[in-house]
This record gives sequence, C-alpha cells and structure tokens, in this order.
Amino acid sequence: MPRGSRRQARNKRESFWTPAVRFKDLGPLHDRIDIHIDVPAVKSKELASDAPGERSSDIRERVVRARRVQLDHFASERIFCNSQMSPRLIRKYCAINAGSKGFLENEITRLGLSARAYDRILKVSRTLADIEGRPNIAPNNVSEGIQYRTLDRNFWA
Repeated sequence: MPRGSRRQARNKRESFWTPAVRFKDLGPLHDRIDIHIDVPAVKSKELASDAPGERSSDIRERVVRARRVQLDHFASERIFCNSQMSPRLIRKYCAINAGSKGFLENEITRLGLSARAYDRILKVSRTLADIEGRPNIAPNNVSEGIQYRTLDRNFWA
C-alpha cells in the first residue's frame, strides 16, 4: 500500500510506493512502455525568468516532419509510426553501426534490460533520428534512447 499522499511524495521526491512494490515487481509492465522520463518540478526562479524558451511552433514543426518521415517509411506496411514496428521492421528501419550495436549490447547487459527493452530502445532511437532529420540512427540517438530506458531503473530500484 502507498504511504503518504501523492503530493507529499512529489514534494519530498520520495517514492510513492512501499518497498514491497519495486521495479522487480513492475518490470514486465515497465518493459511495455517506450519512454520513461522523470520530470522534476520547475523552480519558481525559472518560471519568472525572461529567458526565451523554444517556441512551440518550432517543436511542432519537427514532430510533424518526423511523423511525415514515418508515414513515408511505412507506406507499404500496415502501420503508421515507429512504435508499431514489428521485430522484422525494426531490423529493416533501425539499423545501427557496429560501434553503436556493441555499446547497446553492453548497456543491455550492464543494466539488466530485457530483449523487449532492446527493441524499444531501437524504436526510440529511430524516432530521435527522425526528429533530428537524420536518415540513419546516430550513436547519440542510441545513447539517448538508452537513457529513456534507464530512468525507471534508477527510480524504481
């Protein structure tokens, strides 16, 4: 059972779950989620800052461009986006160089991630490359994709 309230847990940055409900118990559920991100609260000083942030229209433009690329990739398939790729399509559209492959395999072993996580990292890496307008997945895309899978390990462990 949870201890305290969600607000208390958020304010204290404590785990909302008791020690009995940890990653090992929720691992199969987390394996089915592509991206895990911890979003810390924004400090009031940052909210009051006059520094310009990235415009929403610029972000939207990148996302729309990436979705168009995905629609083009999958025009002959029965899917519409990277998250729907089967293992066969992952091998076709998510090719990575030997260095990135070795790095990914080492991280999968080191972090104890599953085969399902391997495929999800490749899909997320492909999406990151699409957002950046790259035809191929770059090593930094793989590295960032791994980070999106390891945040949950740090939080739930």
